[in-house]
Amino acid sequence: MSEPSETVLLVDDEKNIRRTLRMVLEGEGYLVEEADSAAAAETALTRGKSIEVILLDVKLGEDNGIDFLSRLKSRSVEEAGGPRFDPDIPVIMISGHASIDDAVKATKLGAFDFLEKPLDRNRVVVTVRNAAERRRMLAQVSSLRAAVDSRWELLGRSSVMNDLRRQIAKVAPTRSRVLVTGESGTGKELIARAIHRNSPVADKAFVKVNCAAIPPELIESELFGHERGAFTGAVAKKRGLFEVAHGGTIFLDEIGDMSLSAQAKVLRVLQTGEFARVGGEQTLKTDCRVVAATNKELDKAVAAGEFREDLFFRLNVVPINSPPLRDRLDDVPLLAESFVAECCDENGFARKAIDAAVLGKLRGYDWPGNVR
Repeated sequence: MSEPSETVLLVDDEKNIRRTLRMVLEGEGYLVEEADSAAAAETALTRGKSIEVILLDVKLGEDNGIDFLSRLKSRSVEEAGGPRFDPDIPVIMISGHASIDDAVKATKLGAFDFLEKPLDRNRVVVTVRNAAERRRMLAQVSSLRAAVDSRWELLGRSSVMNDLRRQIAKVAPTRSRVLVTGESGTGKELIARAIHRNSPVADKAFVKVNCAAIPPELIESELFGHERGAFTGAVAKKRGLFEVAHGGTIFLDEIGDMSLSAQAKVLRVLQTGEFARVGGEQTLKTDCRVVAATNKELDKAVAAGEFREDLFFRLNVVPINSPPLRDRLDDVPLLAESFVAECCDENGFARKAIDAAVLGKLRGYDWPGNVR
């Protein structure tokens, strides 16, 4: 048998049950840790060894297994001063005298499965195998998400960037609309993604709309969708991006280039959460966080009659400015080294260092194109 790669934690106050489960699981190639109480389980979970699956008894002597499950799955225990557990570890509850209410409660708290004693060997093996597979899949998703997120990382250690991160950290947990302003190439989309990534809806959709890239005659269809036959070429019903972003974040990039007619409909969505598809009569609802960005001075556009004043005030709840690179030249070496490393990795080259004299030259340039 190959070297076991996953560890199962058995939490049961009955020694014979733990011994039987250990024999079964070790026979399948798992490493096994034992705990006879919630306190002992906490010790096992916090001493640094990786645990992939937990088998947890509902009755643990004086302890309550379901209460311990609640603590395991809580993402706020650390804030209350208690030990921090990984809430993604699958927990299989086991019991010899549990009620239906116990099973329902455990499921609502996030238990992977609920097994009744006397335990069936085959069911134990299959359930643990499925739980371990789920754990592996979650780890892969987390790794892929981290790799994707790294592409959108805000690089910089300057005071300007530290101030920007503080603004993002303050506004991200709220539902407030944000208007990101700044020159082209400064990273306004990175700011929008950082707000979404640190928000309560981080696991929901992030939908980007480049308002400048969509022809004026198609912008309403893109934002709100259309019904079949609404116009020439509308051969099928299409969901709009506000509908797709429901529950998540919609990023309206280059909002200053949006037509006045589209602005009026966006204003209605912001006011009521309601919209209708092009060519449709049904009123639809959406609940999404709106982050907008522009490289234009919208107050001047409002004065010139090119942008609706009421929409400007609806969007500009929390203004954030994306600083130009000339205002944070101390970050240029870090950016240059990061881009060189990325280029080397993409092309299979060994990592290369940049000569100090070259970095000095780079820091002496004003970078009219900014980070882009």
